[in-house]
Amino acid sequence: MNTYSYTDIGGRPHNEDAVCIRQTGENQLLAVLADGLGGHGGGEIASGIAVETLDSGWTGVSSPAVLYDLIMQAHRKILSAQTPVCRMRSTIVALSVGAGHADWAYAGDSRLYQFYNGELVRQTRDHSASQVAVMMGEITQDQIRFHQDRSRLFRALGQDGGLNVDTGSVDLTPGNYAFLLCSDGFWEYVYEQEMASSLAQAASPKDWVERMRSLLRQRAPENNDNNTAAAVWLTV
Repeated sequence: MNTYSYTDIGGRPHNEDAVCIRQTGENQLLAVLADGLGGHGGGEIASGIAVETLDSGWTGVSSPAVLYDLIMQAHRKILSAQTPVCRMRSTIVALSVGAGHADWAYAGDSRLYQFYNGELVRQTRDHSASQVAVMMGEITQDQIRFHQDRSRLFRALGQDGGLNVDTGSVDLTPGNYAFLLCSDGFWEYVYEQEMASSLAQAASPKDWVERMRSLLRQRAPENNDNNTAAAVWLTV
């Protein structure tokens, strides 16, 4: 497996994104990305708790249930760290790879994309008001990027009450796989067809991500959001 990740403060005073990739064996890997919600205060603390909880708690076992449990642990830790004036919250997306399968779990609008032999075959569905508008046929998937309610999230770590975490899994049949985890500050400026075309031209995960970052820099305004991505390549 080959990997690469970065995080960038963008045009904001603080970077509220966090990311990590940890490979514990030839066929064992964990990648986690979190995006703190700035409107609630303490976003960088919440995203840091989220990533650290999964990074320190993962034992190398890859399954949706393991990721789900770790995310719920992070949710509870963020809730316990909140104060009346700091209702910190964070999105999260996590990918783990085991022998013969890959698993993921997420809450919010940080995304996971899966490419198989160069083709986009799966992307997570945002937990946002604008995603609901897509499901109701009011806007297209691409129009999420500019929708007025795009920042309204229905799920985030640290929210009041319970948290529903979506999970998934795929058997790794022979072929070439590329996974991309990214915050909304990244995918907002890079379209899915450009992710695929950049992948076709790239020689490594770093080359792939940097090609997409070049597109982001061309389009993002000076006050653009923090942007973060993690890429995992593997051949079965």
